[in-house]
Amino acid sequence: MLGIRLKVPTSSEWIKVVLNDFPSFLNDHAACERKASATGLNFVVQYPDRTELIEPMIQIAREELLHFQQVYTLLKKQGLQLSSDERTPYVNKLLSLIRTGRDQRFLDRLLTFGIIEARGAERFGIVAENISDPELKVFYQKLTQSEKQHHEFFLKMALKYFSTDEVELRLDELLTAEAEIMKELPLRAAVQ
Repeated sequence: MLGIRLKVPTSSEWIKVVLNDFPSFLNDHAACERKASATGLNFVVQYPDRTELIEPMIQIAREELLHFQQVYTLLKKQGLQLSSDERTPYVNKLLSLIRTGRDQRFLDRLLTFGIIEARGAERFGIVAENISDPELKVFYQKLTQSEKQHHEFFLKMALKYFSTDEVELRLDELLTAEAEIMKELPLRAAVQ
């Protein structure tokens, strides 16, 4: 079965950067969850005629908002303040690959956000494996599963509205581009 299989793994050095600056990672994580919630709602607003995705996108938006609240609670527990958003080079580079035209844009957005969720799932899994705090370990294990379900949903929707051949071809192109982006970007204490 077709799946979102990242072409390059996250560098083993990334987790060292994250664990050395976990407050920055938490702040970035909070921003990512908030943006993911907004993205889910944006799909609902932009594609009201794609009725099969409305209810699930609303659910994803709610889950992502809950994740934002949970990360915000972690920030507060550690005496940290929520910081303002920073531009995310990884996401911005991926979004720049989205084509124009209603159908092409729709397909690219589904696949791009699926890739972003897949990378998030991979990285949350790495955090869960390497963090010593038992509460955070369980939290990131659960998030890994949630993000996995989200990226599977984005791919499922792409396959619902487009042919398998079209999805497979474009997904491969985007995954190849994502691999190059990953190789170019400096390591940061961030989800992406």
